[in-house]
Amino acid sequence: MKLLRYLFYRLLQMFPIALFIVVINFALIHMAPGDVSILLAGEGADPEYMEQVRERYGLNLPLYQQLGAYIGQLLQGDLGLSFRTREPVIGIIAERIPATLLLAGTALVLASVLGVAIGAVMARRPGSALDTAVTTLSISLFSIPVFWLGLMLILLFAVTLRWLPSSGMASIAGPREGIGYALDVARHMVLPVLSLAAIWLGQYVRLSRAAVSETLAEPYVTTARAIGFPERRVMTRFALRNAMLPIVTVLGLELGLLLTGAVLTETVFSWPGLGRLIYEAILSRDTPVIMGAFLIMSFTVMLAALLTDLVYAALDPRVRL
Repeated sequence: MKLLRYLFYRLLQMFPIALFIVVINFALIHMAPGDVSILLAGEGADPEYMEQVRERYGLNLPLYQQLGAYIGQLLQGDLGLSFRTREPVIGIIAERIPATLLLAGTALVLASVLGVAIGAVMARRPGSALDTAVTTLSISLFSIPVFWLGLMLILLFAVTLRWLPSSGMASIAGPREGIGYALDVARHMVLPVLSLAAIWLGQYVRLSRAAVSETLAEPYVTTARAIGFPERRVMTRFALRNAMLPIVTVLGLELGLLLTGAVLTETVFSWPGLGRLIYEAILSRDTPVIMGAFLIMSFTVMLAALLTDLVYAALDPRVRL
């Protein structure tokens, strides 16, 4: 009952936040320079036709009326129609989300698992040559721009060595079902996953090393060792579990940004995900698609924050919902 009550109150708190996000999202998009009607009607269009276009899309209405109409659409679960394709925005976004989740989710799992494991091992060997090398490498990975790393991986593995494909999610002439299709998609995932995971890996290695090092210095860890607990049990039951709180914080933020964190990577590798869709929508000034994508990404961050709080309470009994 306490958990259900907490969830109820948190969901109530999300309503004003969601409304604020909708208003800010709408205002920022409409404050951008340029006239959308010119893009819809075409350069040099007849003024009378331009006015018809504005009237058709409601662009001739005052801004507050456009906002009211947009909120009314959202309450009905309607994100509008794309200016470019005239298809429902919610359907366009739904088609792209699986590709983004596949790419960013794989990279996040790979980076977090390897990063936490490497950081925990390095925390037991502070100041060693290996610790110094791993620390330097992790800082370097975290500092590298993701688009530059992606381009370098393409240059090395796709252009020079010709081992892996450079773009897309699947080969044009490749299989479209079965194990052959899965293997083809896996080959296309290697480079974008590596470029995205490498940036996150450096972050998790540094965070895990610092958190585990701090936990290993706590008195209860010393007491556990004095009692005679095996070192592996000391690490897994006492040190690593209590060191997971700051890691869960960052992981929750990354989970909330899962749909947004691959915009540059998807653009570099022409990956047909949500990030690529946002890039294309910005170039074509497809306002409904931009607002719909930003709205869904904002709600994802809110839900990830709620999930992070619940995981906090499960890991540390001292945290009260």
